[in-house]
Amino acid sequence: MNPTHSRRQFFAGTLATVAGLAVSRSALAGLPEPVIQSSAATAAPLIPNTGRPYNPVVTLNGWTLPWRMKDGVKEFHLVAEPVLREVAPGFKVNMWGYNGQSPGPTIEVVEGDRVRIFVTNQLPEHTTIHWHGQRLPNGMDGVGGLTQPQIPVGKTYVYEFEARRPGTFMYHPHADEMVQMAMGMMGFWVTHPKTRHPQISEVERDFCFLLNAFDVEPGSRTPKVNTMTDFNIWCWNSRAFPAIDSLNVRLNDRVRIRVGNLTMTNHPIHLHGHEFTVTGTDGGPTPPASRWPEVTADVAVGQMRQVEFIADELGDWAFHCHKSHHTMGAMGHSVPTMVGVDHRGLVGKIQQLVPDYMVMGERGMADMGEMEMPLPDNTAPMMTGSGPYGPLEMGGMFSVLKVRADQQPGDYQDPGWFKHPVGTVAREYTGPVAEATRPPSTPTSQPAGNATVLKARKPNPHAGH
Repeated sequence: MNPTHSRRQFFAGTLATVAGLAVSRSALAGLPEPVIQSSAATAAPLIPNTGRPYNPVVTLNGWTLPWRMKDGVKEFHLVAEPVLREVAPGFKVNMWGYNGQSPGPTIEVVEGDRVRIFVTNQLPEHTTIHWHGQRLPNGMDGVGGLTQPQIPVGKTYVYEFEARRPGTFMYHPHADEMVQMAMGMMGFWVTHPKTRHPQISEVERDFCFLLNAFDVEPGSRTPKVNTMTDFNIWCWNSRAFPAIDSLNVRLNDRVRIRVGNLTMTNHPIHLHGHEFTVTGTDGGPTPPASRWPEVTADVAVGQMRQVEFIADELGDWAFHCHKSHHTMGAMGHSVPTMVGVDHRGLVGKIQQLVPDYMVMGERGMADMGEMEMPLPDNTAPMMTGSGPYGPLEMGGMFSVLKVRADQQPGDYQDPGWFKHPVGTVAREYTGPVAEATRPPSTPTSQPAGNATVLKARKPNPHAGH
């Protein structure tokens, strides 16, 4: 994991306009300088050195926004602006985001903190920010036209409220949402408990990320914002596998993963090798009596789910959305199914006219993981990524939980591929193979050899059904 690489920039003479309730004059005396992030690597946790202490989260392929303390208030500065996000190696997308990235930086505070967030609008149109799931004064809720004026281009508004309850939240615009969220404007917010909480466990690893999706034509860079359902780029924190970092933990760590969904569909998030419990939602921690073991948690649109488990199984465990199309990338949903179509004798003739023509899907789509098919510039392959045993045939919403006995506390470095103990990997069987015995094609046919005749009896219809 690389440390956060940031450049700093100042906005001199920016007018600070109050959104909703009035704030003190000291808030308008000067803006905290905005920190701009250019790296898409997972940043190390931001250890607090001012304000109340807390156990920080790690944002997958993201970072936490620094703050300054002023008169006992935590001050943050978000800059809404166009950004260029590397979604996968060689595949960059024009997005809108905050402080150089989409999603924007995670904001971490402690229950009871007074927070003041300056929002500078460098977009080509007005915007707002809604603090999804927060309890706050109505005028700070961030719904343009309803609770505040829109933030005009080039202006800075300030939001101020108390972080009243611990939990996991999100932020996103409530202005021209269809465009601004489709372009990637969103971010995570975590409010840590101020003291030990009866429903919130202490954990050794605490990860968070947002689910998001884009419709980007092959060879282009800008999402199609009018798309309602036919997305082709499925992401965690605006990254698609194999560009999604792994979650690296120590054996027997208690691990918390917070997942927020701001796409247009639900996502059943599935973890291999472990059972977890859902310990929190946007509404706060779930009561312990309401929890049960799961291996898949469905995260619906606009929801957050917080899951926890003990990482007590060594290995490299797949972690992904269980909608199979969401673990692929750059798909064309109108591609015909070619399974079983015999191309023999046809390919050569077509290649005389189209030299780059390749057979796709004749035996299924697994070949796509190995093909070097020519693609338009700035296009992510549909199935890609390699593991220690060959192509993973994955893309989109997929990562790996890496559990290691020698991973040091606080160390989030990728430990490399798991070294399996001898005899613990599935392997080819080379012994004798019995011939399969199949039933006859119809129940009335004569038995062949020792095959058993199957007889079916249709029940009498029930009266009134």
